[in-house]
Amino acid sequence: MNTSLVTARNLVLGYGGSVALSESSFELPQQSVTAIIGPNGSGKSTLLHAIAGLLDPSGGSLEVLGASPAQAWRRVTYVMQTVAVAPGTPITVREVVTMGRFPSSGWFRPLTRADRARVDRAMARLEITDLADRHLGELSGGQRQRVYVAQGIAQDHELVLLDEPLTGLDITSARTIDRIIHTEREQGHSVILTTHDLEEARAADHVILTAGQVVAAGPPAEVLTRRNLEDAYGLGSLHHDDHTPEEDLIDDPRHRRN
Repeated sequence: MNTSLVTARNLVLGYGGSVALSESSFELPQQSVTAIIGPNGSGKSTLLHAIAGLLDPSGGSLEVLGASPAQAWRRVTYVMQTVAVAPGTPITVREVVTMGRFPSSGWFRPLTRADRARVDRAMARLEITDLADRHLGELSGGQRQRVYVAQGIAQDHELVLLDEPLTGLDITSARTIDRIIHTEREQGHSVILTTHDLEEARAADHVILTAGQVVAAGPPAEVLTRRNLEDAYGLGSLHHDDHTPEEDLIDDPRHRRN
């Protein structure tokens, strides 16, 4: 029986006739935090979409929790970087988080006491209980991102997928979501996130470095080497500071922080 969280064998991903991730193989461990890092257009979000079951492989194979992504979707929750909500939509924070229970409870069945307790715990963990009756449109970007993460963890899941969850957030929201990322293991769960931040990747248990294919996968110390980073980002894209030899700073013209 396959005990890996994700197993890819000669995986190819693309849209139409365009290949976003060429032939790649890797395995990810369960009950861990995995960071997918690489320059813009390197296949990070495409890989996350495939793991979520939203994109079928163009070649090779992909297993999630020992099954195809389409079969595993009920055990996976996916929080995207942006969620489109029409301005003025009269929906409260509690209603948004409660939607995380619908895959298990159904859209029309009344929530049980356990469902409501699950929603309350998710809001408490993301520190948005005091925002429960506020409309989504009244919130800051960081507050909205916390709401979406709360919706995700309110759902029954074994794996949380997060697409650049900390990009452009205020410090309070970033710290709150980062704490969730690194405490999901205590619940017996796994997290896979995409990021542009080397320090965020170094704090993970496992890293996938992409550049149109998987350049390297494994523990951060083995993957985030100067040679691997230069392969992924291009020679000359790393500035090395002799005073801080343990740190490499990415200067990728295809990416600018928000």
